[in-house]
Amino acid sequence: MEKIKEIILSIRANKGINEDFTLTENTSLRDDLGFDSFDLAEFTVKLEAEYGIDIFETGLVENIKDVKDKLNLK
Repeated sequence: MEKIKEIILSIRANKGINEDFTLTENTSLRDDLGFDSFDLAEFTVKLEAEYGIDIFETGLVENIKDVKDKLNLK
């Protein structure tokens, strides 16, 4: 989960968003983190580089629980 947060922090920093946030399984990528389509694409690329899995290959991912499920993380 820490690596996911690091990736999210880097994407948010690139957008000039530096305020802290709490990451839970219910955290929405769009609503809570403010990700748009470009951010989601960057998130996907970085996760795939780290874990070797395209999280959007088999459908939409809405929140951190979805991400963890796709990456088979606990």
